[in-house]
This record gives sequence, C-alpha cells and structure tokens, in this order.
Amino acid sequence: MIHLFSNAEALAQAAATEFARASSASISARGRFTVALSGGSTPKRLHALLASPPLRDQVAWDRVHLLFGDERYVPPSDEQSNERMARETLVSRVPIPEANVHGMYAPGGPDAAASAYEDLVRSLLGDELAIDLTLLGLGPDGHTASLFPGRPSVHETDRLVIAAKANAGVEDRITMTVPLLNRSREILFLAAGADKADAVRRALDAPENWDETPSQAVARHAPNVVWFLDEAANAAR
Repeated sequence: MIHLFSNAEALAQAAATEFARASSASISARGRFTVALSGGSTPKRLHALLASPPLRDQVAWDRVHLLFGDERYVPPSDEQSNERMARETLVSRVPIPEANVHGMYAPGGPDAAASAYEDLVRSLLGDELAIDLTLLGLGPDGHTASLFPGRPSVHETDRLVIAAKANAGVEDRITMTVPLLNRSREILFLAAGADKADAVRRALDAPENWDETPSQAVARHAPNVVWFLDEAANAAR
C-alpha cells in the first residue's frame, strides 16, 4: 500500500498518527506495543510530533517497548547514534520507562552486541517473533536498516540480528535481518525528498536484485508493507 503526501511535513504528521493508531490497536490486542525505530531526518520529525500534544497523550507509553532496526556501532553518547537521536527527540519527552528502551550498542564489539540483541529480541517477542510496527527509511543507494548494496547481510537467513558493514559513514553496524524484519505485523517505509526518488523506483518497480537494492527484500516480501512517500520521492515512478 502506498500513501502519497504533498511534502515531508505532511508525511511525518501522517506517520505519527499511524504510530498512535498502531499503538492503541496493539495494546488492545496484546497488552503492549513493540516498535522498531529507525534513524534519519524524517523519523526525527515524527518523534517530535509524538512527543507533543495531542499525540503524546494518545499513546500509553508505559506499555510501549522501543527497539531499533539498526545502529551504528558507537556508544549512545555519540552524535551519530540512532539511540541518542531517539532519546533526545522522543524518550526524554514522553513517560516511557527506561526499562522499555532497548538500545543496540553494547561493549565488546559489534558481533557480541548483535548476539546479545538477538537474545533480547527473542526474550521480548517470544516464539512469534513479531514486532508490532517497524519503521524503515530508504537510502538513495537502495539500502534499508543496515542492509547495504553489495554486502552479504541482506542474504542472512538464520540470525535475527547481525553485525554488518556499511558502504559509507560509520562502517561497523548492527542490524535486524530480513527474516526478523519480515515477521513484523506492520512495516512503515518513510521516504521524502527528490534524492530518494530513484531508490523508491528501484525498490518498488525495478527487476528484483537484492545485491543492488537490498530494500526489495523487505518491500516485496514482508506481509504488511505500507509506504509513506512525499511527491518528490515518488517522482521517478
């Protein structure tokens, strides 16, 4: 399903509303709401909206568990940390228990951190291994989470969380894998801006090639994928 918006602000407003709706539905059905966050500028604005009235008061934050779809292998104090961004823009501004915020970073190296996070995910999610809502961005190169073009991480079939390598920026990453992402009850892809237009076209319309466009592995195979695009990001289709 694809929803188009006139600009990035309208997209973020709609995404924040969907977050609140999904939280209510999940809490009613299962008593809690598990959500995997992503990094980037669009989620930052979404967080700001969620942390402000009226949406702030529509979410039962004590029933929310925050996971992360991927992370740079840097401590949460680092400016490049997705966890730091989430804490500054959301966690510090809503009444969510600290025990419900599950950051990916752990000392000992990315492999050890990934293994520990997989243990946490299995313990939190149980046998169903289904995150209620997973938020994903889309890089201009076609990556999502830390599944980058030309890297083997997109082909992982056994592990739920792995250490991965990026093609730019902080090379060492931790990421959820395709098998875990694709078990999500809902995946919300957020893409705004003209620089995402070709990646959106490739993810949705180009011949399938995960090595060139890893986002296809999720966008075309998860059972409930919803796209929120602004007009600029949809311009190449």
